Amino acid sequence: MSTREQILAKVRAALADVPRDEGPEDAPVPRGYQRTRAGADIVELLIDRLVDYKAVVHTDAAVAELLTARGGRVVAPAGVPAEWLAGVETVRDDPPLSADRLDGLDGVVTGCAVAIAETGTIVLDASPDQGRRALTLVPDHHLCVVRRDQIVRTVPEALARLDPSRPLTWISGPSATSDIELDRVEGVHGPRTLEVVIV
Repeated sequence: MSTREQILAKVRAALADVPRDEGPEDAPVPRGYQRTRAGADIVELLIDRLVDYKAVVHTDAAVAELLTARGGRVVAPAGVPAEWLAGVETVRDDPPLSADRLDGLDGVVTGCAVAIAETGTIVLDASPDQGRRALTLVPDHHLCVVRRDQIVRTVPEALARLDPSRPLTWISGPSATSDIELDRVEGVHGPRTLEVVIV
């Protein structure tokens, strides 16, 4: 018996007592789990988690000043507010830039859809202030602006705010991976530097 046949046999055995005409709607999944909880201030918790993930965090800093201090050219999606870009050498992704062109830029600046304090995760959903996914994966520096009203404590709270039909990118710190010997390597699957501004 092949591995596939073994797995299918186990599935059939597990479903043996289910009537053939029963569908998913006939056996609802209970969703009474805890969606939020009390605890530390969510802004401070998010900052703590982001710093733990080696992100650089600023509160109430001027986005344009941070970008100017870094120097170089950044790509900005169409929906990024003009005041974030005052005095910054900006390239727009319209028409869409090639991966080579994105790689030649110094960074990207975006907004976000939601930020999860307990996990230190920022979620992008390709809204106009975030752009397409490649913008935040190719440049070596990502400056993400998070509004305080976008911060939630738990993953269930974040899921309630997100549209599952949109392309979601979940970011927990700068890109990093470990090889078989657990040597950490940064910048393999995205930017080496994640900078977050909480406004």
